[in-house]
Amino acid sequence: MGTRAGTFISTFVFASWVILISGTEQHLSSKEITIPFEEPDLDTWMEKRDTDAFLPADTPDGFVELKPEANASDLPTCLLCVCLTGSVYCEEVDPDMTSVPALPKETAYLYARYNKIKKITAKDFGDIVTLKRIDLTGNLISEIEDGAFMKLTLLEELSLAENRLVKLPMLPPKLMSFNANHNRLKTKGVKVNAFKKLTNLRNLYLAHNELEAVPIIPESVRIFHIQNNNITVVTTDTFCKRNNSYYIRPNINEIRMDGNPVILAKDPNVFICLQSLPIGRYH
Repeated sequence: MGTRAGTFISTFVFASWVILISGTEQHLSSKEITIPFEEPDLDTWMEKRDTDAFLPADTPDGFVELKPEANASDLPTCLLCVCLTGSVYCEEVDPDMTSVPALPKETAYLYARYNKIKKITAKDFGDIVTLKRIDLTGNLISEIEDGAFMKLTLLEELSLAENRLVKLPMLPPKLMSFNANHNRLKTKGVKVNAFKKLTNLRNLYLAHNELEAVPIIPESVRIFHIQNNNITVVTTDTFCKRNNSYYIRPNINEIRMDGNPVILAKDPNVFICLQSLPIGRYH
């Protein structure tokens, strides 16, 4: 009897709890919930949007949106370019890059090809003595200040190809490769001994310019291109030694002089010291 009574009481309590819960849920579902809505002030919202759109780079959000009139020189280099460890890539930058950007310390490799850089100043690379390679191909460079590269004692490769240079600057002593193809270089703009002291120079490219004479080429040079210029005369002294018929130039193995109005028949010994003849067609 006691067991039946206990069971009855438990059943009654459980049923009452279920009814109570069901009633509460029904009450809540039948009650309409409203959220007050305030129509925004359009002028205030637009003003706030314009203010937030141009946060400085050091804001918590770190968000920077460029204004249409922004200039490349006004922007941090590593926002404008791609900066990796020791390397900076600034190629075909938009907005237009018209000068050499400020480089991070310890930059070793700079690639700033196909921009609109017009001038190289003595300050552009003055503090970046770690540079080993600079590629400025395809810019609008017509002027390079004296000493612009002379502090770069580690520089091994320099390309100024496809620019508007009429003369060359002094070049750093450890240079191994120099490319000035497709410029407007004239003989008076390239000193006859411009490359003489570059004893590490391996590759020298001066093609497609307006040169009328061949400068002195260091013994270390292996590849020399000077095709498509205005050279009319070459002599035995250009590559060889007039007074030493036994002299053999040991390193140079590729010369291009085609596309010049030179008549080689005037001096049959002009290439006598070379181990291989120049590439191309000649008169």
